This record gives sequence, structure tokens and C-alpha cells, in this order.
Amino acid sequence: MTNASRAVLVIEDDPQIRKVLRTALELEQYRVIEAENGERGIVELKSHRPDVVVVDLGLPDCDGVELIRGARQWSTVPIVVLSARTQEEQKVNALEAGADDYVTKPFGTRELLARLRVALRHGLQTPGEAPTFMIGRWQIDIAKRRVTDAAGEQLHLTPLEYRLLEILSKHAGLVVTHRHLLQQAWGPGSVEQTHYLRGYIKQLRDKLEPDPTRPQYLLTETGVGYRLSSE
Repeated sequence: MTNASRAVLVIEDDPQIRKVLRTALELEQYRVIEAENGERGIVELKSHRPDVVVVDLGLPDCDGVELIRGARQWSTVPIVVLSARTQEEQKVNALEAGADDYVTKPFGTRELLARLRVALRHGLQTPGEAPTFMIGRWQIDIAKRRVTDAAGEQLHLTPLEYRLLEILSKHAGLVVTHRHLLQQAWGPGSVEQTHYLRGYIKQLRDKLEPDPTRPQYLLTETGVGYRLSSE
């Protein structure tokens, strides 16, 4: 699918930011749909069925987090937040409401376009699909539940280490919150036990990263969660 056949819905009340986004997206051959508030955004989302949504949180008629939460009741469209809100709790709230990623203002168009490409790739995945993913010299094979290098040497991971890596791989390029990782790996009763998570992330870096003290692949989103680099 080419960018020319992909539609991006931009829900943003600032006309200057909408203009910047339209210019950047159209240069990449995306079709752009604009909405200046949340009510119009929902109308456009339902009528046009875009491939990805960019939404501001500070909309004049509603909070963007509530818009995301409402949309997630009936839509799986990838959603990337673009907001001036920089507090960690606000980012976590948006991601846990159902956003796929979060970019803060002021923003670089190259970064935003890269995040949109990642979100679009995830939106195109077939439900239940078990992809492979490269991290440095290691290939993660979700279907076979193993991690190997080009020579076939298998990386030995504990069940919990593998589970965390699997979750991050399935969301490669996107930020995954602490709460989501803890809930998926340890269960709902462990969502506050972030010290467990830090310990296992350190163990994974020791095994996967060329220099664990300067991670290239398993990246920290401070106060929010972790992101497995997809580059």
C-alpha cells in the first residue's frame, strides 16, 4: 500500500499546526483529513475510516484522552497523540486509554512521520500474526518462541525475560507502559511493582545490548515505560 492511498485524520484546534501537519503529510503523499475539535473528529473518524489518527489532547470541546477512550470502544485505528502536555502521568493516561504513541510539542516533523509509519505498520498486522523481529544480531521468532543469531545460536532467556521481550517485540517502535508490561507478564496484582520490571529489563539489556550501559534497542521512556527500537 502506498502513502497516497493512506488517510491521516488530524484532530487539532490550532490552524497553524494543522497547516504544518498537512504540508508535511502531503509531501509524503498521505491524504489528510482535518478536524478542529473532538466532536468533528469523531464524525470524520466514523465517516472516513482513516488509516491513522493524530490527536491533540487539549481540544476545545473535550479532553483528548476521553476521545481516545471512547474511540477505542469501537475502533482499532492507530492513534498517535501530539500534545504540549509533557507530564509523565498525562502520557501514561493517554497510552492506557488506547493511544499507540505520544509525541510532545514542539515536535519535529521527521520524528512524527517516523512514529506514524510505525503505528501504520502495527495497524496493518493481521490479528494473531506471529512476526519475527531483529534486535542487533538477534532474531526474535514469536511463533517458535526463541531468540537466535545468524549462526543459529540460541539466546537463553528465562520465561519472564522472554515474555517481556515478546510483549515489546509485538509493539516494536511504540512505547509500552510499565503498567501494561507488569500486567501482561506478572498479572493484574503486580501493576505497581516497577522494581521487578527494572530488574528484568536490566537482565535483558545485559543479554541483548552490545553495551548495556548505553542501550541502543531497549529504550527507556522515563516515567512511562519502555520502547523496543524498530530502526
